[in-house]
Amino acid sequence: MSIFIQILFNSLETGSILALATMGIILIFRTSKAFNYAQGAISMFCAFIAAYFMANTGANVFISTIVGVLGAVGVGVIIDRVVIKRMIKLHSVSKQIVTLGLVIVFLGLAPMFFGNIPYTYRRFAQGTHSIFGATITYSAMVNIAIGIAIMVALFFVIQKTKWGLAVRATASNDVVARMMGIPTSIVTMGAWAVAAALGSLAAMMVAPTTTVNFVMMDSIQITALLACVLGGLGTFFGPVFAAYLIALARNLISFYISSVWADAIVYLLILGILLISPNGIFGKKLVKKV
Repeated sequence: MSIFIQILFNSLETGSILALATMGIILIFRTSKAFNYAQGAISMFCAFIAAYFMANTGANVFISTIVGVLGAVGVGVIIDRVVIKRMIKLHSVSKQIVTLGLVIVFLGLAPMFFGNIPYTYRRFAQGTHSIFGATITYSAMVNIAIGIAIMVALFFVIQKTKWGLAVRATASNDVVARMMGIPTSIVTMGAWAVAAALGSLAAMMVAPTTTVNFVMMDSIQITALLACVLGGLGTFFGPVFAAYLIALARNLISFYISSVWADAIVYLLILGILLISPNGIFGKKLVKKV
């Protein structure tokens, strides 16, 4: 029983990190009609901002994280105003190719600004606690709490506020939304800013377990994209649920079957689910009326 609880806590922590990255990707996909393949690179760059600030000022981890998140908001706004706004009439495939170009841009800017040496990043909290025989760190508790709290807050905003209504309208049909007086360009800019902030927060949550380096978000980026497809691209809730589901499945398979083949087995399971339900777990088949 204690082993399963340990796996559950580890899955909640990993799932919270994946959920933040996944929510950022699906926000941009629904509002800009394109996958943001640069989400991981942008998050890495903003994690470097926080780590550089921490290393050179001696600030604590919470202040450094706030600086990194604010930097991410600024980066998201700049990307939208300088790049995305100019591609509004382009095909979605063209937009995705541009985001691939942004990966190269941020991978080039990071060593120019911060050097080639990885940075260490402190945990949000120190110490461990035992629950029903399972040991969980206080840092993991903070990560889980932050991830779940942000997801609940975002879903509340999307479902219950005027800004959320504007997001849902833009996601449904941006042309009709503009005709109804919704400032879709502001909505898109906000989506990029929030997505960058979510991704950078995920990067800073995972950084203490590794280092702040150029490839720290690669696996998270890939898994977040898979979560979006698995959960269903037509919903905000589905990809987040899929992120937690993938984290749990990976940890269960890693412990009970094989840690070496865990990722491969998870990918095969995702493929099997998509063969049965091509639109994802919560996705719906879109029917266009002529």
